[in-house]
Amino acid sequence: MQAEPKKSLVGEEYEVEVGPVAHGGHCIARTSEGRVLFVRHTLPGEKVVARVTEGEEDSRYLRADAVEILDPAKDRIVAPCPYAGPGRCGGCDWQHAKPGAQRRLKGEVLTEQLQRLAGLTPEEAGWDGTVMPADGDKLPAGEVPAWRTRVQFAVDDEGRAGLRRHRSHEVEPIDHCMIAAEGVSELGIQERDWSGMASVDAIAATGSQDRQVILTPRPGARLPIVELDRPVSVMRVGEKDGGVHRVHGRPFVRERADGRTYRVGSGGFWQVHPKAADTLVLAVMQGLLPRKGETALDLYCGVGLFAGAIADRVGETGAVLGIESGKRAVEDAEWNLRDFDRVRIEQGKVESVLPRTGITDVDLIVLDPPRAGAGKATVRHLSGLGARRIAYVACDPAALARDLAYFQEGGYRVRTLRAFDLFPMTHHLECVAILEPAGKGA
Repeated sequence: MQAEPKKSLVGEEYEVEVGPVAHGGHCIARTSEGRVLFVRHTLPGEKVVARVTEGEEDSRYLRADAVEILDPAKDRIVAPCPYAGPGRCGGCDWQHAKPGAQRRLKGEVLTEQLQRLAGLTPEEAGWDGTVMPADGDKLPAGEVPAWRTRVQFAVDDEGRAGLRRHRSHEVEPIDHCMIAAEGVSELGIQERDWSGMASVDAIAATGSQDRQVILTPRPGARLPIVELDRPVSVMRVGEKDGGVHRVHGRPFVRERADGRTYRVGSGGFWQVHPKAADTLVLAVMQGLLPRKGETALDLYCGVGLFAGAIADRVGETGAVLGIESGKRAVEDAEWNLRDFDRVRIEQGKVESVLPRTGITDVDLIVLDPPRAGAGKATVRHLSGLGARRIAYVACDPAALARDLAYFQEGGYRVRTLRAFDLFPMTHHLECVAILEPAGKGA
């Protein structure tokens, strides 16, 4: 017997009092019947009309947008971006909040995740509770920092470039993205016809004039002739292999951080905010305080940003091993660090490569795992290597908190934690936690 289809509640509206912020760019509210709503475009303490965007009558929770603000919070402003709001562009979460309020909300999320998943108060984590803006980003309400040096534009069926709506494949055509860095905006992506393309990635390097676009064609489509407002190199995503292939120009961009130039090829990972790489290297080095002759691991090392910074500081008698899964990133890391005999890069997943290295002790560890975190098995392995300091760089507060709990089980405590607002207008933040053996200084 076929089950009856579940009744969708999409479009239903509820008048609700908005509760605390939650991880993910929304706040928690409850209907008069006690049903949980995750509501976007609102702020804690507001009274709003929330319209359901996802969920059925037996769903554990519903997703919703605040479509009418009945009682606004004092931190609410008119969103500076004309494409922000319910049903519009999904790139920003907090355009409707004052910049200082955005950072406070991120701090509240981090506090909640640390307490719930790691059992840590801010004081126990060595964190002062603040989320620091990058240099130059502390702007008055209504102004938006242009920080995003890498933007993926989606292309609609008419060939117009835009950005995707929240949790949707639908494209919001735009004529300007306020958070896009100047080097991206000046390419004029939105003014061109991109018929036949699924997406256009625009990259504007920091510390060089390198500009790159990566085209993803729709099945069977031919590449257009790319004529933009600035010189660019052009790459394409292969339909069969999904790899990134050179069309013309350099197959990489040159980024700059910590006094060194780094080659980043094929659209590989580099911090998106122009100040992020230097900010994070400084925080990691201040936390680790590398000494001459020490040995170090740089896990999930990308193109070698932290490995290069540590190698500079441990001197010729030190040694650094980097582990990275991406083949092209490993090639770039080896090129970027070619003048350091004391650096070795291994390709593969950390959880597979690290046990094979035979390393049983190390002085320093830095790890910058993907959004899901390092995980229990990897953290357990790292906890057994006897490092005097560990630097954990995290882009997701929930993954950070989970892994910090595993480190506590492995005999490490958090010495300091710093949080940085390197993704203004969004719910994302970056953290650097410095850990040391629990018995030290306790």
